[in-house]
Amino acid sequence: MTALTWDGAGTRLYETGVDKGVLYIPDVNGIYNTGFAWNGLTTVTESPSGAEASAQYADNMKYLVLVSAEDFGATIEAFTYPEEFAQCDGSATPLAGLRLGQQARKSFGMCYRTKIGDDLVGSDKGYKLHLIYGAMAAPTEKAYATVNDSPEAITFSWEITTTPVVTAGYKPTASITIDSTKVDPTKLAALELVLYGTAGVDPLLPTPTAVIAALTTTLTAVDLGTPANQPTYVAGTHIVTLPSVTGVTWYINGIVKTAGAQSAMTTGQVSNIVAVANTGYRLVGDTDWTFNY
Repeated sequence: MTALTWDGAGTRLYETGVDKGVLYIPDVNGIYNTGFAWNGLTTVTESPSGAEASAQYADNMKYLVLVSAEDFGATIEAFTYPEEFAQCDGSATPLAGLRLGQQARKSFGMCYRTKIGDDLVGSDKGYKLHLIYGAMAAPTEKAYATVNDSPEAITFSWEITTTPVVTAGYKPTASITIDSTKVDPTKLAALELVLYGTAGVDPLLPTPTAVIAALTTTLTAVDLGTPANQPTYVAGTHIVTLPSVTGVTWYINGIVKTAGAQSAMTTGQVSNIVAVANTGYRLVGDTDWTFNY
């Protein structure tokens, strides 16, 4: 054992800033396979709740203490938001430029980054990635004020609640934090390619289980740019065939499908195909296709 010391060089850590916001919209199967850059993000205030102690008494004494379940909520503030967030804020767009309020609200996922600093290198020591799942935005007020001699841009604000998602080996969770100064930088870089997307590959939000696997194991790349690894459609028979590709689960219109020839499409039918990486794999190339009869 050594004596404790305080405020040594390089130990005065702090966090600051918020950037690289991403909005993820889930498909009909709950997979966050579509991401959109969130410009103008100014503040994310995380507000955990619950974990309240409840004393239980027996034999004229405190017998035990039960703790309530935890919940994760947050407040998002921004100068603007992705157009796709409107559906999460209770709006519908029948046509371009027209928006209807008081509509059904869609759940969403989110990712943003905060900086880590210390007394030696300033705010560039590292960063933390924050991932949020199962979020729902509540209606909030929007204040529009006249332009005056001290103009300010309008700031939008949303209170969000979350529903935790299943996490293998752990309790369900709605939030993950990743510290870039402590995880394998190569594995973190590979995870960020998934979160932010690359040329020909849409950004997506992996499940908590997949995030854990990505940071603890080496991901095997699966090249979907190879024709042999891509779905095919024969116009003459109207049959879609899904190739058997190790590490890939296929979805058609949100339903898991077994590799091989599918039932012939009928007149007017649309097949939206999505490839999802299994645990331990990452996909390279296009991950979605659409075939119309």
